[in-house]
Formats: sequence, structure tokens, C-alpha cells
Amino acid sequence: MTRVYVDMVADLFHYGHVEFLRRARDLGDYLLVGVNSDESARANKRDPILNMEERIASVYGCRYVDEVIPDAPWVTDAAWIEKHQIDLVVHGDDYNQEQIDRSYSDAIALGIYRTLTYTSSISTTEIIRRCKTAE
Repeated sequence: MTRVYVDMVADLFHYGHVEFLRRARDLGDYLLVGVNSDESARANKRDPILNMEERIASVYGCRYVDEVIPDAPWVTDAAWIEKHQIDLVVHGDDYNQEQIDRSYSDAIALGIYRTLTYTSSISTTEIIRRCKTAE
């Protein structure tokens, strides 16, 4: 059995997230999704609109997800990979090489890191922009 792992903030869960999770699940037999904490999201991206419990519930409701892990670290290190018996680590293509190296260097060194293209027509940032212009 291949255990695929993705980590995400999953704020304002939308069809782009669903498509990403579907494609990640297609790479294995079991999909684990680590949801980053509010503090981690705030430090690395922006303040999430939904709190972690709301984001976990949204991700857990996705039919492609087998398991949700709260408080996932921003850096997926070898200890995390071993603890959760992860065979493949997947992230979207929204990171530059420096961000990938910082967050996934252990997975890269183990040869288990893959990148998937995000759905370009939707993003949480775009949803927030739309809400602000609709005010």
C-alpha cells in the first residue's frame, strides 16, 4: 500500500483543493492530509479565515481523503515521514525552489517528493480578492 501525504492550509476549501487532492490520491492507495495550524499558516502565508477545526472538517469531508492530521508542521522532515509511514510526499507547484527546499528537503533526499500542478483558475487568494471587490 502506498501512503501519499500532502500538507495544506486548506483555507476557504474550494474545487481547486478537491482536484489537487484527487490527483494526489491517484498516486497511491491512501491519502493523508496534514492541515497546518493557524499559527503556522499565519507565519508562512497569511491569517487564515477559517480556523483549524473548520479547515479540518472541510478536508475530512473530501471523498479522496483517508486521514486528516491536525497541526501538521510546515517542514515535512524525516521524523514526520517515518512517524506517519509516508511513502510519497506531494505538494502543489505554487512554491519556488527555495520554499520547496526549505519545506521538503528530507522528502527530496529520500526520493519521495513529487509536485502536482494546481488548478490555475481558482485559489483562496482569488476568492478573498473577489470578496473584497464585492464589498
